[in-house]
Amino acid sequence: MTVPAELSAGPLRPGQIDEVLGLIQAASDADGVSPLSEHGMLRVRHGDPGRGTDVLATAEGQIAGYAYLDEPDPAEGSEVTGELVVDPGHRRQGAGAALARELVARAQGRPVRVWAHGDLAGAAALARSAGFERFRALWQMRRSLANPQPEIGFPAGIELRTFRPGQDEDEWLRLNARAFAKHPEQGSWTRRDVELRESEPWFDPAGFLIAEHDGVMTGFHWTKVHPDGLGEVYVVGVDPDAHGSGLGKALTAAGLRYLRDRGLPEVLLYVDEDNTAAIGMYQHLGFNRWRADAMYRRSR
Repeated sequence: MTVPAELSAGPLRPGQIDEVLGLIQAASDADGVSPLSEHGMLRVRHGDPGRGTDVLATAEGQIAGYAYLDEPDPAEGSEVTGELVVDPGHRRQGAGAALARELVARAQGRPVRVWAHGDLAGAAALARSAGFERFRALWQMRRSLANPQPEIGFPAGIELRTFRPGQDEDEWLRLNARAFAKHPEQGSWTRRDVELRESEPWFDPAGFLIAEHDGVMTGFHWTKVHPDGLGEVYVVGVDPDAHGSGLGKALTAAGLRYLRDRGLPEVLLYVDEDNTAAIGMYQHLGFNRWRADAMYRRSR
């Protein structure tokens, strides 16, 4: 007999955090992909007081599912973004549908966007049944670091150094906002967003490459090493005034060399499916499509 899930909203308590993290790991093991983004995982582990909502679905005294909804972002036209995950042992029992309805209700008439990592068939079916439509996709691309890569030189006047924690955050945030003015998910980062990542076990300033021209930060390549030894082109940004100079391609190549020199076997990155220019550059650097993450939207 299926027991209807009971929903509750509010900040996660310490014991609940551990249980939700266990649920996320179970879903990752079952699906082969994490059900939450890095942003979602940081939210679970560290909380985000006063911003957005956490929702739990409980069945028979156990947490059967988790969802969150961020506060509306003015840069996104008041749309709200969230994610949800259901424990593999409680799927197809209504918990996912209940969580999706709750996110829509808490959006209070605003459009809702939800990521489906891996674009799995079950997530797609849940999204359709809840009235969501697929409207965006991120490709994960990968390449072997054992393969040769093109030697790409930096534009004249560029000097490369590494990030200095405690000194570079504010200048980097200004550059990041300029570089990603059209991509508010990245461009709207705050100092808290940076400091949370600096506190993560994977953070290594030696892999955070900064390009300067006349002492002014003009581009960066922040790399990441995952616990399983997989490298990542975490984020590459270039000041709009330097577009077309080849700086972005040179920074990408420099980061790949750094990850290769650490002895990593493979590297991944994420890119929007419709960003054909970036996909072409990454293919030139030896990357190929690995999988996709889809975003679903329910309109106002």
